[in-house]
Amino acid sequence: MDKNNNKVKFKGNYITLAGRETKVNDKAVDFTVININLSPVKLSDYNNKVKILSVFPSIDTGVCSKQNHRFNEEAGKLSNDVVILAISNDLPFALNRFCGAEGINNLITLSDHKDLDFALKYGFLIEELRLLARGVIVIDKQNIVRYVEYVPEVTTEPDYDSALEVAKRYV
Repeated sequence: MDKNNNKVKFKGNYITLAGRETKVNDKAVDFTVININLSPVKLSDYNNKVKILSVFPSIDTGVCSKQNHRFNEEAGKLSNDVVILAISNDLPFALNRFCGAEGINNLITLSDHKDLDFALKYGFLIEELRLLARGVIVIDKQNIVRYVEYVPEVTTEPDYDSALEVAKRYV
């Protein structure tokens, strides 16, 4: 298994990210996760759209809640050519419960808990915790990675504005 040594920390301590590090200008690799109905969903299901992948450790934490609320709000302002996929290793039931209770309805929440397919193909698996690191990836309509952020301290929010600015450029 590849190790992604991005110097990412969790609560001040360095962590090991397993999988292949994703870089700007990479061809996006297809992956399969599951939605809140336990159905498989692939990145390729969103071909011909700009895709913002909002990656987070656990929906039941304050920072992850803020991240999902912010991207949900922003998604309502974006073109129909942009889709925001919110990905974690949470169970689909937890994602569904949270989104229902919090009025999150502009994101597509997806779980990678079953196979870690996204986590390993994109280098976001925190090996020590089996959670996803926090980050954002923007993929254009031709499936080229245009923006990557592995948040240096997992307990802090991503740079929403930079990711959204890049996404809007490729609509």
